[in-house]
Amino acid sequence: MNILNLIGRAELLFERDISSNEVILSQIVSNSKFLVIGAAGSIGQAVTKEIFKRNPKKLHAIDISENNLVELVRDIRSSFGYIEGDFRTFALDISSPIYDAFIESDGQYDYVLNLSALKHVRSEKDPFTLMRMIEVNILNTLKTIRHSKEKGVKKYFCVSTDKAANPVNMMGASKRIMELYLMRESKDISISTARFANVAFSDGSLLHGFNQRIQKRQPIVAPNDIKRYFVTPQESGELCLMSCLLGDNKDIFFPKLSEELHLITFAEIAINYLNQLGYKPYICSSEEEARQFFENEEKKGISPSEFEVWPCYFTKSDTTGEKDFEEFFMEGEQLDLNRFENLGIVKSSLSYADEKLEWFLSEIQKLKEKKQWAKTDLLNLFNELLPAFDHKETGKYLDAKM
Repeated sequence: MNILNLIGRAELLFERDISSNEVILSQIVSNSKFLVIGAAGSIGQAVTKEIFKRNPKKLHAIDISENNLVELVRDIRSSFGYIEGDFRTFALDISSPIYDAFIESDGQYDYVLNLSALKHVRSEKDPFTLMRMIEVNILNTLKTIRHSKEKGVKKYFCVSTDKAANPVNMMGASKRIMELYLMRESKDISISTARFANVAFSDGSLLHGFNQRIQKRQPIVAPNDIKRYFVTPQESGELCLMSCLLGDNKDIFFPKLSEELHLITFAEIAINYLNQLGYKPYICSSEEEARQFFENEEKKGISPSEFEVWPCYFTKSDTTGEKDFEEFFMEGEQLDLNRFENLGIVKSSLSYADEKLEWFLSEIQKLKEKKQWAKTDLLNLFNELLPAFDHKETGKYLDAKM
């Protein structure tokens, strides 16, 4: 599958920036020790591979998913082989005291990269998953920064999202709040981050779902009115590595909006995807028609190997938290657009009220101890920290759609 063709591009976005900085990147990696948290997710795997192939002195990869860690190791062994440095993986939940014990047992790293996140807009559909999002995106970030400061880590990197710029959903707002805490913590440790677009075929993404639908002989469903920017998994790893190793304290890296970063709808990608597989899209008028397609074809005596078309159902987006457009920075943020060819930098000076940040943590802790909260409780806390937060609530969620 040619991902670049699917997303409407001909070449990798950061190829020239990586090439012109390769000597310094390789030099830093080969002389440094790394901890990658959330290493088995799509971005985490990409970052881990970018570090591994530059021969680090130590590379420890942590993730809650044991199975995905196994696949990460298989992928690395099959692609790059082995290094002289200490490469190990650990199936750990960073919310647990077991992770604390792990850090106490070693914790000697030059760079800590935190790629763990709850990234789905749909995660705000219920108050319990939403609280888990706060725990992962905010509280665990603070926890791992504290560990990094205690152990004398040189640099801490944490991934953000384009949806943190003028957020309209709770996921984007949680990352925006995380950025406020990053600015506060950057007084005591060097921190950089990155906002970037959708990662094509990342775990759980709509494009990753296309693969699942084909394997399970199910219809392709996608919105036809939402345009998004996409980066490849490799580009996501390169962006994070560049920010971590070359970014100054408080820098937020992002891909420049240009002709090279092509804006495309999910429906267009779906059609490109099917064309690469040798199918023509068969446009259905309803979910039911799409679901019945394969049964109807088999009744006609047509076997799956003979299919020339594939059912598609393209719809208008009407679910909570969907942003009409994408942006990587906000009005008033100071930008550096000259240092790299296809990478921009927000020279962040986010203002924050320390007492409000402490108040937020205290209120979250009270709700957790009470073991009872509603989505409105959390939304009110978000609005207090982010007065301009324009939450887009429609009462509909993606879990209620095919």
